Amino acid sequence: MSDDVEGPDPPDIEAPDAGAPAGPRSPGLAARIVPWVVALACFGYLGWKLNGAAAREGMTLLPYLLSVFANVPWLTWLALMIPYSAFFFLIDSLVVWRVINWFNAPVRYVDILPIRGSSYILSIINEQVGKGAMALYLNRRHGIPGWEVGSSMLFIMFCEFYYLLSWGLVGWIFQRDALPEVFGAIPTIAVIAYIAFPFLLAIFHGKIGGRTGLSERPLLKAFRESKASQYVTIIILRSPALIAAVFVYTIALRLFGVEGVSFGYMLGVLPVIFFGAATPTPMRAIAIMIWVELFPGYEGQMTAFGFVQHNFFIFFNAAIGLLFLRRANRELFEGSTG
Repeated sequence: MSDDVEGPDPPDIEAPDAGAPAGPRSPGLAARIVPWVVALACFGYLGWKLNGAAAREGMTLLPYLLSVFANVPWLTWLALMIPYSAFFFLIDSLVVWRVINWFNAPVRYVDILPIRGSSYILSIINEQVGKGAMALYLNRRHGIPGWEVGSSMLFIMFCEFYYLLSWGLVGWIFQRDALPEVFGAIPTIAVIAYIAFPFLLAIFHGKIGGRTGLSERPLLKAFRESKASQYVTIIILRSPALIAAVFVYTIALRLFGVEGVSFGYMLGVLPVIFFGAATPTPMRAIAIMIWVELFPGYEGQMTAFGFVQHNFFIFFNAAIGLLFLRRANRELFEGSTG
């Protein structure tokens, strides 16, 4: 949440035996095809925009893009992104640790780091595989049923929605005149979501619709046991990552040649972009397209920026996971407590 603050997606898992680790279910044909169709549409649109921008510069597409990449001070950019990515990893692990300890079993924060980091590697291929690995690890090491882990991951994703929406509302309040007109829908969405929250909480606790048995489903275990204050706590724990992202992304934009962007404006747009990045499309295509739309006249810079910003985040997190992979494998397959 990713990236970025590209937050966790719910594990797509079958209902196994209550004590068995939950494994990722093979997605249907439509679930596999639709993200690629959307991505191809986004990249087709980007190609059209980039060809127009290159023509205005009297260049063809490839030389135009190469000139954009050549003008970026990459070492400075890396010095900015590496600490930020590491910081996000610590915050992301903190959220997972807090939720697992609330709803599943007491687990040390330092024991969450190896499996959270290692799951980033598998998430390059498929986010659900990464979640399945976490479920398997926590089942073998701590005896936590897979469905309980799935419920906790779904709880985190639910909080992620309110977290991004809340910060998006704050950004809109302070930057409403500078933001695109379409962002004016944010307050309406926020009001509806906030009004719906107590009703959702009542459903989760069986106070509404109790006869349907919905609240008793295993995947809603974390929601059934949750308190309103715990949702707020997750939003607070996540918030330092977004605040850091506002500063990092604003400075990074300047490195790509886009001047005059304020920290306040970035606060207004980043939550929406992170929603786009969380959408399951290859190479974060929707997020890249949003960047290009938000900064007309900088098509090449914003395409390059969106592409490297979001995908570096994914691959660097995977590199962090490599540091923990040996320990995670040892603890998972050899039963070591080391």
